[in-house]
Amino acid sequence: EGVATGVVYDSYRAGKEEGKSSTGHALPAPSAFGPFPMNAFFGPGDATLEEMISSTERGLYVTRFHYTRPVEPTQVVVTGMTRDGTFLIENGKIAYPVKNLRFTQSYLEALNQVDMIGKELRLLAGMGGIGGTLQPALKLGGFSFTGATEF
Repeated sequence: EGVATGVVYDSYRAGKEEGKSSTGHALPAPSAFGPFPMNAFFGPGDATLEEMISSTERGLYVTRFHYTRPVEPTQVVVTGMTRDGTFLIENGKIAYPVKNLRFTQSYLEALNQVDMIGKELRLLAGMGGIGGTLQPALKLGGFSFTGATEF
């Protein structure tokens, strides 16, 4: 029911931008990251993971993002890598594993390209043990991968 339309603010960052107010997303001090959505909760959709894969002609199945860090907080651009299994999907089937990939992507842009939402939710621990997210699998129409790792 929610729509990603903007970024989160703490009191410091909101005070620097006209017309903005805190959304209550301050990290414990001292923090160089600024405001960060450490407790994001997403509702379930109606698709199974199998349906997402079988409806994909060519794409990637990413099991986990790792070491995500903000690059441009005002546009929610983050960078990171895939980890623990990244696979090429061809003709609706997992074809073979690929090397881990690096990405740089605006989460707002990615969330505006959701094609399917999984019905099962996973609880994931937050960065450094602070917060966490409850989220389904997502099938996205696009995502910006910028390179491959050596492992």
